[in-house]
Amino acid sequence: MSAPLDAAVAKRLQSELMSLMMANLKGISAFPHSDNMLNWVGTLDGAPGTAYEGLSYKLALSFPSNYPFKAPTITFVTPCWHPNVDDKGNICLDILKEQWSAVYNVQTILLSLQTLLGDANPESPLNGAAAQLWSNQAEYRRVLLKHYKEHAQQ
Repeated sequence: MSAPLDAAVAKRLQSELMSLMMANLKGISAFPHSDNMLNWVGTLDGAPGTAYEGLSYKLALSFPSNYPFKAPTITFVTPCWHPNVDDKGNICLDILKEQWSAVYNVQTILLSLQTLLGDANPESPLNGAAAQLWSNQAEYRRVLLKHYKEHAQQ
């Protein structure tokens, strides 16, 4: 049984949900999974002009009971072949770890993840094979599409 949702956390998440819906940003979305405000489902589309253009990914967002003072845990549900994503969907992104700040919100996180897809940090890889190919974007895209077709569209 989960702990009761703190009123301030619930209000913050409700406000972020409304802001995200009102912003109507192309390629990102997130909303609570069922009636649990601490667990959300997100979608992330690859930005135009990147190797991820035309690809869509599902995310799981899990908010701690002391959000926004602690970062949410975000993982790719759709397998994502990327230098900064491991095979379990865990993401290496500084704002989700040591650079987290309570000023960040769901919208800024999703936009940062969308940017990360097209602008990886191969110096801090969770996927060594993807990091090695990153500098050759044509070959990277070929391998990425193969991986996406094999794993993401199941």
